[in-house]
Amino acid sequence: MSPLSRISTFFQYIGSLGLFIKNSLGCLIIYKPDWRLLKREIRIIGLESFFLVTLIAFFIGIIIAFQTAYQLKLFAAEIYIASLVSLSLVRELGPVISSLIVAARSGAAITAGIGSMKISEQIDALETFSVNPINYLVVPKLIALLIVMPLLVVYADFTGIIGGYIVGATKLSIPPQLYFRMTFEALQMKDIVSGMIKSICFGGLIAFIASYEGFRPFSSTDVSRAVTFSVVRSFIAIVVFDCILTALFYFL
Repeated sequence: MSPLSRISTFFQYIGSLGLFIKNSLGCLIIYKPDWRLLKREIRIIGLESFFLVTLIAFFIGIIIAFQTAYQLKLFAAEIYIASLVSLSLVRELGPVISSLIVAARSGAAITAGIGSMKISEQIDALETFSVNPINYLVVPKLIALLIVMPLLVVYADFTGIIGGYIVGATKLSIPPQLYFRMTFEALQMKDIVSGMIKSICFGGLIAFIASYEGFRPFSSTDVSRAVTFSVVRSFIAIVVFDCILTALFYFL
């Protein structure tokens, strides 16, 4: 494929995804919540991701503490490990890592589920019964991700800070009171708000991209390809938007 064709394909994808997002947001405005369905989506997307988020965030906190300890020891400033761990997690790693986990786990499941319904003509059956597929399939997942992602990010931040504390307490003999005081003194409201805004934006990106890719397959082989595209494109979108949001918050 020539570079010109790739550019054309890219803009076609962005345009069709933009129309899909517009239609989804339109359905979101008029959506009447089905609490049973919404609770099911929150459980599938959120609660079942807690173990992975706990495991990865905990060890990332430990890794950050160990890595920063090497440099801070040169300046006898090991106490600032608490500040570095908390700021790294709350500003960047908490939202990004949690979003990547959800995109890989729940985003892939969303794409596979909708894709399977597409090739088995269940979506056509919904349209036959005058049921809007976006309203029925996409909007509950979007609302669930917008609710779940901030909660997962807060939980990931807390778990990572505990991981850093274990290193600070066992390896560097930092008293618990001092460690947590340094942790919370380093955090400002701007840091917490930026992390929450990122988590909401990333949740929306995962919902839109995963659902859009699910509506594209026309055969069983297309479903596996759509799942791959869903995860890869969600990862790229999360990293790109993280860069944009980080730059915006830096200048604000």
